[in-house]
Amino acid sequence: MKLSVEKAFDFSGQVVMITGAATGIGHSIASHFAERGARLALVDRSEKVHEVGRTLGRDNLSFEADVADEDSAIANVAATMQRFGRIDVLVNNAGIGPLAKSEETSSELWDMTMAVNLRGTFLYAREAGKQMIALRRGRIINLASQAALVALEGHLAYCASKAGVLGMTRVLAQEWGPHGITVNAISPTVVDTELGARGSWAGEIGAAFKRKIPTGRFAQPDEIAMAALYLASGAAGMINGENLVVDGGYTAT
Repeated sequence: MKLSVEKAFDFSGQVVMITGAATGIGHSIASHFAERGARLALVDRSEKVHEVGRTLGRDNLSFEADVADEDSAIANVAATMQRFGRIDVLVNNAGIGPLAKSEETSSELWDMTMAVNLRGTFLYAREAGKQMIALRRGRIINLASQAALVALEGHLAYCASKAGVLGMTRVLAQEWGPHGITVNAISPTVVDTELGARGSWAGEIGAAFKRKIPTGRFAQPDEIAMAALYLASGAAGMINGENLVVDGGYTAT
């Protein structure tokens, strides 16, 4: 049967769980899924997540939680299943990027980065994956980074954590593909958010980095959201274990 573009990108009735959904990339992803009919289960450590959930639809769930906390990950997935009876898409977007020179990277900074970026991704993938295996369907999308592919000065813990996300993505894709689940990653360049282009990449450091990107600019949150929509859509059923790089060609040079 021929698949139409309209049907492929229609998420009506589907349940999409998104971590780090209160601001930035996560908020944009949530907005685009909501526009296409999805019911949302949103997770963020900020209380703003509740307002986002209410704004995007009356039937949405929102959870104020640290993604690295195992008990809350188990409880939040269970609550989503109890409410909706399914999780069709999981977007592991929550992440942090504290910077330090390698020799000045404390064990606390390392552990904090790994906890959010890698442990949190693992916990929500594991818990949602169990439900998807039982339902014999699902899409998992993990936010990695260009930092998973190339070295960035001052990003020791961040680069290591995002490289770990790619390794985990490939293993999950291999193990869960036979259960009707695809697992893929998105690796953006710097994105125009408060934490990205307007945060640690503001000023001359950002201007200098833009000059290294062939397209000459940073990514917009909507561009990352559109990539997530594609990987979650019916058009991407044969894409599994891949890393979609959205970096304007930076890692190609």
